[in-house]
Amino acid sequence: MNPTPSQAAALLRAAPIPAALREIAQILHDAGHEAVLVGGAVRDVLLGRPHGDWDLASSATPDEVQQLFKKTIPTGVAHGTVTVVHGRGAARVHAEVTTFRGEGRYEDGRRPAEVHFLRDLREDLARRDFTINAFAWNPIREVFTDCFDGLGDLARGVVRAVGDPAQRFQEDGLRAMRAVRLCAVLEYRLDLDTAAAIRGALDVLDKVSRERVHVELFKLLAAARPILGLLPMAETGIWARVLAPLTQEELDAAIEHVERLPRDPVIRLARLLWPLHGDKGTIEKIVDGLKPSRDERARVLALTNPALAALKQARDPAQIRRILAKVGRKYAADAAALHAGDWAQAVTIEEAIRGAPLAVGELAIGGDALLAAGLATPGPQLGKTLAELLEWVLEDPRRNTAEQLLAHLRG
Repeated sequence: MNPTPSQAAALLRAAPIPAALREIAQILHDAGHEAVLVGGAVRDVLLGRPHGDWDLASSATPDEVQQLFKKTIPTGVAHGTVTVVHGRGAARVHAEVTTFRGEGRYEDGRRPAEVHFLRDLREDLARRDFTINAFAWNPIREVFTDCFDGLGDLARGVVRAVGDPAQRFQEDGLRAMRAVRLCAVLEYRLDLDTAAAIRGALDVLDKVSRERVHVELFKLLAAARPILGLLPMAETGIWARVLAPLTQEELDAAIEHVERLPRDPVIRLARLLWPLHGDKGTIEKIVDGLKPSRDERARVLALTNPALAALKQARDPAQIRRILAKVGRKYAADAAALHAGDWAQAVTIEEAIRGAPLAVGELAIGGDALLAAGLATPGPQLGKTLAELLEWVLEDPRRNTAEQLLAHLRG
């Protein structure tokens, strides 16, 4: 749906805004301050999408907000944000109230060196990132504000910077990642002037903490149509800064393949890095640079194991088991999802490993049993014997019984 201003107001009037949040806005209003809902939640209501938390912006200064409410948390007073705790029981809300503000120089590519508190809503909206995030809804006066034709951009399906795009991206380097993430999540295209401004501000993106880049990248990769964010990510130069430069052929193949993978950002990230699978050091550097969790790191490194290159063409069940034994059962399903050549082969892979051991720990007997039977001695030889047993069982998983394993060793 692409609403008109009157339709937008009707949608927001009917939106399930928490009662305690309305009370906060009413208290601010009664004290002579403007209080409006802003940000992504307003946009998502207009699009009929599930929305996240509501954000309040107000002409009230942090001191004035703190004086009006019994319980507040000075979340980011220096930047104008106070968290107001209001309501009772399950209806209680923790609402961030941010003073209308203008900003001075940005020295770190992320946060302004100084903030000026304002009383004017339009000036506050003028500092926001994209037109489709620069809406405001006053729930008390029931006034919808769209100063920069955000509704037009919703209708056109465009992500466009507010005002001067070059200035917006020089202010905050993370906006470049947010732009391509929104393209993927909303299935929009990137405005040409906005894309050009991103190309000219990649040095500012370099200053942004990798944790924040990681969050935006994973949201993009979890989208239904990641190609819509990955293409502008490549065209603007973001890709080479966040991941690694690829040839055009590698890039095209990676983006096209990602669309067909499960909506798992780790599996999709592994596909984007797969062209580098012969260079583990580079992959580790890129992944570590994104500050992943321990599990995310392990999964990406397992899925870019060069041994998996042979999986795409593998048809023999024993060969499939030998390949997946290199990464272990924990990553076998992910590897099959990423590297299977087609649906039929994915079924073949699933059948090949069902019930089959893929590690010595899954053998029907362990080292203690071999020692007790006098078929091995402690030390490196024991590990070698277990590895040989695994190789024998990978050929035919039906051999994985204690009796057959012991008989095989006894010769």
